[in-house]
Amino acid sequence: MHLVLDHGFLDCQEIMGNELTVVNSARVSFGKQKNGIGEEDTRLLRYLIRNKHFSPFRHIMFRFHIKAPEFVMRQWYKHVVGAEWSASSFAPFHAWNEISGRYVPLTEFYQPESWRSQSTSSKQGSGDLLDSDTQESCTHVYNEFLETMNRTYELLLEKGVAKEQARSVLPLSVYTEAIWTCSFQSAMNFLELRLDKHAQWEIREYATVLQKILNEKLPLLMSIWKDEKTGGGSDL
Repeated sequence: MHLVLDHGFLDCQEIMGNELTVVNSARVSFGKQKNGIGEEDTRLLRYLIRNKHFSPFRHIMFRFHIKAPEFVMRQWYKHVVGAEWSASSFAPFHAWNEISGRYVPLTEFYQPESWRSQSTSSKQGSGDLLDSDTQESCTHVYNEFLETMNRTYELLLEKGVAKEQARSVLPLSVYTEAIWTCSFQSAMNFLELRLDKHAQWEIREYATVLQKILNEKLPLLMSIWKDEKTGGGSDL
């Protein structure tokens, strides 16, 4: 399990397949299978990526357990329902199940380490860090809000209000959990978008950890994908 932010984590619970899985999935077209990776297989992997023959890469599947603030999860979930439509190539194969505030109370909240200014060049992005006095003031205001909100939420529950209704007072900083199952291609689509410098810092932290996990699990494939898919010029 890899810790992310103050209370979050990303855990790879299961992986099905490896580099040889991709090679054998591609070679089955010719009625061939192999027991190990050779130089010709490395060349095959490069050829598949360079020519966008991505179906063999979908035979590698991951299951991740994610704990993240709600606003991070909303961005992440876009990769399940629509991010592939904006990708350079179709990236299907996802499954997503998330903890429900209808069943369990949600009581953990993200506490930013620092506060960023609004970007002057982007309507949705961040700029530089605010000055130290403003940092302290923003943290004070934020904590006061969390205390008031949490008391309100708990009071509603104590009065017998249904959790599905009481949760309406919870902010986007509330932590939630999800199980994400995806193909290797889908994971790489996530990295290509969320390691970008324009992505929000918090989700980039999760993307950085995901990249580390994939580098550990599939070092050869990750190296080839980086060289061939991104030209070696991105943060991937």
